[in-house]
Amino acid sequence: MTDPLTQVIRLLRPRAVFSKGISGAGAWAVRYAAFGHPGFCAVTEGRCRLAVEGEAPVILEEGDFVLLPATPAFTMSGLTPAPPLRIDPATALLPGQEIRHGRKEGPPDVRQFGGWFTFDAPDAGLLVSLLPRMIHIRAVPRLAQLVQLLGDEAARDEMGRALILERLVDILLIEALRAAPATRAQPGLLHGLADPRIAAALRGMHGAIEQDWTIPRLAEVAGMSRSAFFARFARTVGLRPMEYLLGWRMAVAKSLLRGGGLTLDEVARRVGYGSASTFSTAFSRHVGTAPGRFARQVEAAG
Repeated sequence: MTDPLTQVIRLLRPRAVFSKGISGAGAWAVRYAAFGHPGFCAVTEGRCRLAVEGEAPVILEEGDFVLLPATPAFTMSGLTPAPPLRIDPATALLPGQEIRHGRKEGPPDVRQFGGWFTFDAPDAGLLVSLLPRMIHIRAVPRLAQLVQLLGDEAARDEMGRALILERLVDILLIEALRAAPATRAQPGLLHGLADPRIAAALRGMHGAIEQDWTIPRLAEVAGMSRSAFFARFARTVGLRPMEYLLGWRMAVAKSLLRGGGLTLDEVARRVGYGSASTFSTAFSRHVGTAPGRFARQVEAAG
């Protein structure tokens, strides 16, 4: 069975970059500017407060895991109010020893392990927009174990380190996204996959992207009327059905062009276009550059 979530993560091409321990004691608060890259943390001891811009503040406890697919501005603090120390994540998140906030001596009130990574996909923004802004998961030991494994591997300097980190981040993303509470999901891929009828249409599109999909055909797959399907898809996924299909086709096309070795006709056929010229027109309108130029730019940046 086609798994749209796995397909999206594969196209995102996550790459591990940085992770370290963080602890705090007493009255402390840090305010991070928007970062853009995906960030994560797992609380291994104690409690703290997290306030992500655009989201309701939450208290993080031992065993909690948080994933921010695009890391907007946020404030992390102890439970005692304190003026926040402003931090630029682009210059502050460097590898090294554990970061300690607040009181330096004595045992910490909270200890966590966190970090960030990047997506290598040329259209990561489109794919990330399909994911929740913030994913907060309570009491899933497997996620904390994965974060610890990621940190242990990041601290090593041995053969195969980069590949192992990439695989661990893949697994971490999948585990976090499938553990996310679907009932509280924002419009997007997770919310759509939690709806059996919309999920059937999503699996159809992802499993046979080359087919000539229309609203009536997708509605039939979902077992709904056209009008009911259109409204429900837009409400749960946050995009109109054909808008979602176009974005997914262009994401796959970019991946195929990036891989090289295929003619423009073959790329067009694989993503559901009858000719290279029709595909080129759609690609140029959506991406802002012709597919041939896009492929050359990717190769030059290589």
